[in-house]
Amino acid sequence: MQKTQFIDTIASRENLVRVLDNLKEGIIAHDMNRRIFFFNTEAERITGYKREEVIGRDCHEVFGSPFCGEHCSFSNQRIIISDNFAYPLNIIAKDGTPKRIEMSITMMEDQKGQYVGVLAVINDRTEIFKLKQQACELTRFANIIGRNAKMQTVFQLISDVAGYDFPVHITGETGTGKELVANAIHNESRRAGAPFVPINCGALPEGLIESELFGHVKGAFSGAIRDKKGRFELADGGTIFLDEVAELAKPLQVKLLRFLQEGRFEKVGGEKTIAVDVRLISATNKDLKKEIKKGRFREDLFYRLNVIPIHIPPIRERRSDIPLLIEYFLDKFCRENGHKPPRVSQAAMALMMDYTWPGNVRQIQNAVQFAIVRSNGRVIGPQHLPMELRQAAAPMARRGPSRKLTPEMVVRALRQTAGNKARAAKNLGVGRATLYRFLADHPELAVRIKT
Repeated sequence: MQKTQFIDTIASRENLVRVLDNLKEGIIAHDMNRRIFFFNTEAERITGYKREEVIGRDCHEVFGSPFCGEHCSFSNQRIIISDNFAYPLNIIAKDGTPKRIEMSITMMEDQKGQYVGVLAVINDRTEIFKLKQQACELTRFANIIGRNAKMQTVFQLISDVAGYDFPVHITGETGTGKELVANAIHNESRRAGAPFVPINCGALPEGLIESELFGHVKGAFSGAIRDKKGRFELADGGTIFLDEVAELAKPLQVKLLRFLQEGRFEKVGGEKTIAVDVRLISATNKDLKKEIKKGRFREDLFYRLNVIPIHIPPIRERRSDIPLLIEYFLDKFCRENGHKPPRVSQAAMALMMDYTWPGNVRQIQNAVQFAIVRSNGRVIGPQHLPMELRQAAAPMARRGPSRKLTPEMVVRALRQTAGNKARAAKNLGVGRATLYRFLADHPELAVRIKT
């Protein structure tokens, strides 16, 4: 077939539709007025909507809201052109099934170079995501690091809840990454692209926090020289994150409860009722049920906030994630500073694996930064780690089970555990750091262990 014949064949509408219908990607196209004029077979499968249900209709009307969520460039009568824009997205199919997709947006032009519409390519990643979770192959999700089963559960909850606007309450110790999880929920939701507004309820004086949350009108109090928008108003269309929500005073708890019930509030000193569309996520490192018993927190507010609870486990409950986190931070900080990441010695890694990390992920981050500077680009050893880690390991070293270890005992334990040093150390009754130090002092044992 000659080239011109081939082009003519493809250009015919029937054959072009046939080609697009056989693609493994969903194709959705609409004009500059959001009227859908193409919807292929894979788009039908992914969304659950039939072609005849959507052709000629406004995409916002078809899907009940912008299909692209806050990424939409055609919302509120504003058209913001973002060519070749790609992002992950969670959607709810027609039958209510949550789907995880990847979307790529391209602007379409006519022969004069004028924009005439939008072409969206969607790929269904739902099953791939689920399989990776089941196989514990997800080591990173929405900038959160973890392979541990408890973290896989957190990943799944983030993905599941992202498609709904229900309030989420996140609990976890200091440094576990509560704001990171809240941000992930926002970025995975259809509100991504709209404001994510965090506020630390424990960091603001009691007299200012109401104004920070809900705003004030001019003259409401001394120093209120102009009207001011609060965080809830600034977050309109997006997500507000209330960290340390247990620190809210009782009067503010009442006002927050009213907002959750009605979606409305008044500014400090104002009489006008303001309605905003925000998704509320809260977090605390305290036990709110205990705070309720002590009379410090309203029970009715707790049940309004705690619709979808997510608990982030501390590092001591997911030690297998420590090497992943160390590798991530080493790569991140060294790349930012134009250096090659140093290697971590077995003895240093064992010491970090045995440490309890009361500051959790934030403390690991700090320790890695400290070690990078101390090691000066060389292999990171125990001597390059922060003092608190070395001091925590010192009592174990002084008790000295290593003095009782013999080469024969170590070789036998490692053979019995097929070389698993963590299990061998446990069987020997010593810490991993002790076993690693013993092996470092007896390099000749490597050959005996393998034979």
